[in-house]
Amino acid sequence: MVSPSLYGLRRSRPDAGRVAGMRSDAASQVTAMAEAAEPRCGATVVIGIDGPSGSGKTTLADAVGSRLGCPVVHMDDLFPGWDGLAQASGLLAEQVLRPLAAGRPAGYRRWDWIDSRWAERVEVPPTPLLIVEGCASTVRPASDYVAVRIWVEAARDVRMRRGLERDGEAYRPHWERWAAQERELFTTDGTRDRADLVVRT
Repeated sequence: MVSPSLYGLRRSRPDAGRVAGMRSDAASQVTAMAEAAEPRCGATVVIGIDGPSGSGKTTLADAVGSRLGCPVVHMDDLFPGWDGLAQASGLLAEQVLRPLAAGRPAGYRRWDWIDSRWAERVEVPPTPLLIVEGCASTVRPASDYVAVRIWVEAARDVRMRRGLERDGEAYRPHWERWAAQERELFTTDGTRDRADLVVRT
């Protein structure tokens, strides 16, 4: 079984000026925001790149991570399966963000999508900048530690097409089930409304 995102640790109404497109070089905007931000996770500035699956979060995170030279934690590694979206923000906060904020060793157990079980622990070393990318990366309680909140979005049919092109038509029921979880979680949390920047792809 593959994960619900298009792309593990690797090197409500938008306001004018708060909405960007990939063609307007969103990576540059996010990089500038990160460099100017005050840390909310101990000495670490956490950049959260959130939004529905298939919207382009990993593409943006990889571009920003390359510019900043910082590690990227992918939420795909934290979801405990296709029904685990609601648990992910708590796992991120408990295993990675709270320890970093307290100056303690941080790391997370990686979810093995093939065997449907928890696998090895992935260490997250102390770092001045950290990108967390994926669905629920800026959802509470993780949101309390995130200094820069980015929301990436695209039309539903575009996102679904991207996912099925990668995973195959047999995974449509999984994507549909995941999308329902996204709608419920993001609506309850108000995730998009709290974003510092909305990126449309």
